[in-house]
Amino acid sequence: MRKKILIASSAFYPENSPRSFRATELAKELVRQGHHVTVITLDRGEVTRTFCKAHGIDLKYLPKLLLKPVRIPNGRLSIFFRALNRMLLLLLEYPDLELAFRYKSALRSKRGYDLLLSFAVPYPVHWGVAWAQGKKKKIAKVWVADCGDPYMGDLSDSFKKMFYFKYVEQFTFRRADHIAIPIETARAAYYEEFHPKMQIIPQGLDFDEFTKGLPVFTPNKTITFGYAGSFIMGKRDPRMFLDYLLTQKIDYRFVIFTNAPALVADYAARSEGKVVIRPYIPRQELIHTLAAMDFLVNFENSTVTQAPSKLIDYYLTGRPVLSIPSNRLNKAEIDQFLNRDFTARVPMQGYEQYRIQNVSVSFLNLMNKTN
Repeated sequence: MRKKILIASSAFYPENSPRSFRATELAKELVRQGHHVTVITLDRGEVTRTFCKAHGIDLKYLPKLLLKPVRIPNGRLSIFFRALNRMLLLLLEYPDLELAFRYKSALRSKRGYDLLLSFAVPYPVHWGVAWAQGKKKKIAKVWVADCGDPYMGDLSDSFKKMFYFKYVEQFTFRRADHIAIPIETARAAYYEEFHPKMQIIPQGLDFDEFTKGLPVFTPNKTITFGYAGSFIMGKRDPRMFLDYLLTQKIDYRFVIFTNAPALVADYAARSEGKVVIRPYIPRQELIHTLAAMDFLVNFENSTVTQAPSKLIDYYLTGRPVLSIPSNRLNKAEIDQFLNRDFTARVPMQGYEQYRIQNVSVSFLNLMNKTN
């Protein structure tokens, strides 16, 4: 039976982020299955309108946001503005807090949906939905709050959330019917009272679409390997690996796709061209580019409550994966990979669960599940 589904996500196509991929792929698949899907997101102009029209998605834009990120100038004042930016983020969740008000306003008149899906980060998206989703006058019969990363239990940031946001999180999740998390170990990062509401639903991707035309692999003359994603000092930290890599006398090429190069820029500068930093590229292009490399590198999170979604993309490339913990280095394994011995590759099993067809069914099944 055709369902009426509403998706609230500040991240959406063509934004290059895990939350955007999650919301976009799910919207496409739900429409493909015959459901009516409405997406409420930030205004990204004609490119998103064209995309949604091509895929049969009903698109609604939020009004333009008024709050802007703190601009950090060069020079001596940069320290002050960085501190101001951090303080506003910690105290007020600035500038994303505005999303709570925008979503509350956008959802205020919405009614009659079978399923409401909201996506975080940022968490003010959930807050706005909770604010609008009354106990009696509900927007949808079932609301699922999808949490890619925890909020109050986030261990990847150097600073803990302010204590008063605890009450915002509790208010939000008490109104949600279900809370979707990507991995079982993430459950520990949430308040115990919400554990019964939690459902494990991993990232999803249309395997056929993203692997269409994938080239047949040919070994590179110079051993070439890559990484795609962000870095977190002390949490998802590449420095020990790069320190060791720069001692190697062999010819190699390590290509890093990231929009946060601060931790690795110095290594690239000292590598004599062996370590190359590139900005993010569209996901399908990235998968095809990585598929031409001899192997790929994964930097593990130091916390078990979060797991990188990039392993799904790595899986689709068909290339061996070397996994590097942030707090120790297995030099023997690195040497093996540099010599094209991939015996220690990460086992890629159970990845069928990440097919978007299976993920969408998991969300739809929540309409018939009570806590």
